[in-house]
Amino acid sequence: MSCAACHGADGNSKTSASPSLAGQPRTFLENQMIMIREGIRDIPLMKGQLDGVSDTDVIALAKHFSGQTLIPLEIKRNDALYQRGAELSKKMLCGTCHLPDYRGRDQMPRLSGQREDYLLHSMRQFRNNEAIGRDTIMTASLYGIPDEDLIAIAHYLAQNKPAN
Repeated sequence: MSCAACHGADGNSKTSASPSLAGQPRTFLENQMIMIREGIRDIPLMKGQLDGVSDTDVIALAKHFSGQTLIPLEIKRNDALYQRGAELSKKMLCGTCHLPDYRGRDQMPRLSGQREDYLLHSMRQFRNNEAIGRDTIMTASLYGIPDEDLIAIAHYLAQNKPAN
């Protein structure tokens, strides 16, 4: 098992479409790793990576990555897209579950400062009902949302400065 290969040694991913784990809520990370290990959440690249990993080790991994500082990627801001994403995120009440600064809590992931490509990929999976084993509330929340809106939201959230 090498989490660092995709997620970075410090939990800050440099790999396209792989999420940064640094600073994610510990409970969220524990839940995701258990669901992946048990085959409930299907991620082809993660298949077998958590086989045989004990609950104790999952808890230790989650504690490690949640304690790391998120270092968002430097990406050029498109001001119009950013503003549109901010308005859509507010209108869609994303902060109700993920908190107003999108830092996440408990089983809700941190969105602020996450990789833009991962956010877009993940939201498309929810919208298209392809997020097997994941939160059905998100599937319902993103159902029918046009791609241009998801692009704006992903841009905004990736640019949003996370609270550490």
